[in-house]
Amino acid sequence: TGNLDPLISWEILQLLLRINELGVTVLMATHNAEVVTALRKRVVALEEGRVIRDEIGGAYHRED
Repeated sequence: TGNLDPLISWEILQLLLRINELGVTVLMATHNAEVVTALRKRVVALEEGRVIRDEIGGAYHRED
């Protein structure tokens, strides 16, 4: 959603949340801290292809 109008981006994210509420797993890769903070259920941070953090309800950390 990086190159979309902010309103359209938010609508797409809301759609993904509704899909998730139906029981479908949604995997999202983003560097947008606002999106992570608003929508997080589980945060997995990778570094050089390895998991360095895996938290339920985690937050975005700048060092990730």
